Amino acid sequence: MFDLHPQPSTPAKRTPTHIDFKLGPNGRGLPPSLEARHDDYLVELTGEDDPASAKSWAFRRKLRNAAVLGFDTLVASWGSSVYSAAVAPVSKEFHVGTVVSLLGLTLYICGFATGPLAFAPMSELYGRKLPITGACFVFTCFMFAAATAKDFQTLMLTRFFAGVFASCPLAVVGGAFSDLFGNETRGIAIAAFSCLVFIGPFISPIVGAFITESYLGWRWTEYITGIMGALAFVLDLFLLEETYEKTLLQRRAGFYRKETQNFAIHHISEEEIVDVKDMFNKHLSLPLKLLFGEPIVFLITIYTAFIYGILYLFLEAYPIVFAEYRGINEAVSTLPYIGLILGVILGSGIVIAFEPRYNRKLKANNNIPVPEQRLLPMMVGAVMFPIGLFWFAWSGNYPSVHWIVPTLSGIITGAGILTIFLQALNYIIDAYLVVAASAIAANTFLRSFFGAGFPLFATQMFHKLGVDWAGSLLGFLGIAFMPIPFLFYIYGERLRKHSSYAPTDFAKKSDDEENQDGSAGPGQEKREEQGGGESGGSSTALDG
Repeated sequence: MFDLHPQPSTPAKRTPTHIDFKLGPNGRGLPPSLEARHDDYLVELTGEDDPASAKSWAFRRKLRNAAVLGFDTLVASWGSSVYSAAVAPVSKEFHVGTVVSLLGLTLYICGFATGPLAFAPMSELYGRKLPITGACFVFTCFMFAAATAKDFQTLMLTRFFAGVFASCPLAVVGGAFSDLFGNETRGIAIAAFSCLVFIGPFISPIVGAFITESYLGWRWTEYITGIMGALAFVLDLFLLEETYEKTLLQRRAGFYRKETQNFAIHHISEEEIVDVKDMFNKHLSLPLKLLFGEPIVFLITIYTAFIYGILYLFLEAYPIVFAEYRGINEAVSTLPYIGLILGVILGSGIVIAFEPRYNRKLKANNNIPVPEQRLLPMMVGAVMFPIGLFWFAWSGNYPSVHWIVPTLSGIITGAGILTIFLQALNYIIDAYLVVAASAIAANTFLRSFFGAGFPLFATQMFHKLGVDWAGSLLGFLGIAFMPIPFLFYIYGERLRKHSSYAPTDFAKKSDDEENQDGSAGPGQEKREEQGGGESGGSSTALDG
């Protein structure tokens, strides 16, 4: 703590502090101030084609990085549900009940809830590549540890920590896509990325079932996931590039400092002080305030948590319908998941089809996000989703009905899952630009526990109620949630005006200031800066 304006003839005075500062000659006083302006030493982008901005990279270079990031995401989501095929063999080998054995699935998903609390801020401090590459390596180690587990406790612990580190791509890749793609293409890129997030949990049970049924046994479901993680690590190490602009400019500033020995050269982010209290408020306290204090965040989060729970509940419901009721071989009975996979792809196509309309609305609004326009694909999905559930319930309950009928229901259900989930998160981000990361953190935290909990009661529910009424119960819940996007489309803007977190008034307030004095106020500048990344919405839609 210094007197920053000492008299020239006297050294600077220090107030008592627990830190021993020793600045200036012989530890007395302060060094002379810089003669040039502060801005003269700042390292910034030199233009739109500056390679420090990943958006300026060649398309092939972007595509290579996007492919590596996509594979990371696929491996992470694959690992969550590949274990579903190992539930029965693990139960038999370690002499535990089936529900207890299911903890290998649920603990992995619980890891999804805790990991982003560390990886999200880490990606903002150190860039995208370091946390993704490091987490991928540790994830691989835990997967091989799970494959060689000698007791049930070891298997459960390694599955949980594998889930913690697998959450890194889900928390960080959305931001990396935001670095790579501009307004016109980001929505399409994120839709494709989201497709991988949902395809992984549906395709891995198919592969896992055939592995388990073969002479390889259940341990190879973990071995193969570990091998995939090792491949992802190698790709991250050698092909993945850093995309975060702040980190790239910090490296440039460090290079200039080393070459010139002028240590005043820096990037503006290096002036920031990492405060543990601020990080606590941003990543723990604020998400809870948003979740329980904002009706939009609360209802959207509950809806997406329900959708996420259904996603993992199907891992138990489909074997009941196709293996138990129809007597199909357990490996072959997983093939109907292909219907859900096709549905996810269809849902991605629906979201992409609405992107041109959203971009037109965005440009007409001076690149300020129009959150309610995100809800149109979600409305389509909200109608499709319960239709798919009722179709599955009443066609799957009767073995006399051909297996293709409940399988085709997955196309409608999968499309509903993708459109609701992706656009709900995009809506939250567009509506809460300044605190979007915290809003998504709250959503991630709650939905992960829904995803972890639903499989635990799925078997009992479908056995006690029957497929028809258990599926119908889920369908009725889907109908109960269905009005949410329609209501927010009508009343969303009105609700945001009463929110202290949704920045709807920034633009209007600054517009009034601009009309009065002819200059844009700070609110407008901040709003445009945040809103300029259209799919700021899309960019972090699946963070964590």
